[in-house]
Amino acid sequence: MPPTPAPSICLGVDPGSLACGWAVVTRTGSRMELLEAGVIRSKRGADFDQRVLGIHLKLSEVIARYAPQFMAVESPFVEKNAATAIKLGQIRGGILLTAGLHGLPVGDYNPMQVKKAVSGYGWADKTQVGKMVMVILNLKTALPADAADAAAVAIGHLLTTRRTV
Repeated sequence: MPPTPAPSICLGVDPGSLACGWAVVTRTGSRMELLEAGVIRSKRGADFDQRVLGIHLKLSEVIARYAPQFMAVESPFVEKNAATAIKLGQIRGGILLTAGLHGLPVGDYNPMQVKKAVSGYGWADKTQVGKMVMVILNLKTALPADAADAAAVAIGHLLTTRRTV
């Protein structure tokens, strides 16, 4: 019997300034498992630098707890509102800095790539993606939407890279 490959652990992140989803997914062979997931919520009206700091601190805590080998981050399609696009870019910059500070390589995926990796269809809606996340990770209950999106990003990265450490 061949030895079981070492698990690959990926921290998936769905950036947002008010709700930033994250999920830690492990892959051993063809089996995937959710270790933990959540949503970092910022208060409306909070100073923007404090939102970025809060995301950094929570992701750093998760990285210390699970020691992932990779981080996968969803990149948005072009945002119609310039101010929103700039803020999201700043949030992503903070997330990428967090990965760099912890020595994590980053996979960057647009929503269509994530949807295609998880559901087989690049135009799948959030409900379809959430259901596929439940199936792939063998979950009994649905994750909050932002956490499910982050789990989908991690799953997509693990399926795309097929790397084991």
